[in-house]
This record gives sequence, C-alpha cells and structure tokens, in this order.
Amino acid sequence: MYKKPRKGEFLEILLRMPQTIFSVREASLVWGEEKELRTAIRLNKYVKQGKLIRLRRGIYAKDKNYNPYELAIKIYTPSYISFETVLTRSGITFQKYDSIFVASYISREIKVEEEKIKYVRLKGYVLTNTIGIKHENGVDIASKERAFLDRIYVSKNYYFDNLGALDWDKVFQILPIYNNKRMEKIVKSYFQDYKKEL
Repeated sequence: MYKKPRKGEFLEILLRMPQTIFSVREASLVWGEEKELRTAIRLNKYVKQGKLIRLRRGIYAKDKNYNPYELAIKIYTPSYISFETVLTRSGITFQKYDSIFVASYISREIKVEEEKIKYVRLKGYVLTNTIGIKHENGVDIASKERAFLDRIYVSKNYYFDNLGALDWDKVFQILPIYNNKRMEKIVKSYFQDYKKEL
C-alpha cells in the first residue's frame, strides 16, 4: 500500500526527482495527493519560502538551473522540441535562433523568465506519432530527420543549408506519418538537390 509522505518529506521527494521542472499534476502524483488544489497550496508555500521557483501558473522549478527544454514541453502537452532548435543543433541550418521551437497542438509565442518559446501547431495525428522522437534527459526531442520533416510540413518554402547531415533512409521511413502528397513531392525534390551536390 502507498504510504503518503510525512510533513517534512514533501519537498525532499521533489528535490530527489531527476527532472528540473514539474507541474502541479506531477507533484500530486508523486505525493499521492488526490486534490491538486492541496498540492498547489503546498507548492506556493515553498515558493514563498524561497525553496522552489514558480515559472508559470502550475509550473515549478527546483532552482534557476532548470532545463529550458523541459520547461518548454511542460507548458503545453503533448509537445516535443523540434524545428529550428533541432535543425541548428544538427548543422542542417546555420542560422542561430533565440527561441526554443516546439511542436504542439497550439501556435503561440511566449516568454518565461529569459526563455522565448515558439509553439508551432501540428495536426494531432502527426503530433502524437512517436516515430523519430527520442527521450533525452526528461525531454521529448525530434531527431534531425523528424525536425526536417516537421518544418517542411508547416512551411511551403524553406531553405536548408546542409542536406548532407540527414540520414535519407530515416527521412523516407518517417515521411508516411504526415499523410501529405504535397510534402512527399517536396521531400523528393530536396533529395534530388542533395544527390546533385554529391
């Protein structure tokens, strides 16, 4: 049987968790608390005592050294890191961006603390398909091939600096999840461009 934490143990349990960011719901689950309002009151008490940081309504960090990607995917779920954040990191686009790009069910730009986060809407059947999405350090993040396809899916014309960084077999394995004929033609045309450069 689950044993509810004793009075001094609630904060300790959160601080031992591997993630740097958590929601009221996650805290309720680890504490075995059925009423989320009770959890929110306790969390806000810890914020007032300087033991936690409240980043946004219902979202808390252990301290200032939180993982910004973790923050980005906790605000709107389901979501995962994709687009330019992954493409730049993988050397497919060379331009640097000051926003974190996230695939989500909503299109929105927000700022939390110093982090700019840009949510880009994908249709539900694409967003919830996990092909080409890895789980790294508590964060769902697109592979470079998935991020490349996500960008083509939402943008008519886009320039990629380095198509050679892609594993084209993986690109063509992931492509069917979008169920999009226009996109298939565009991807084939990028592939032809890449082969010409070889």
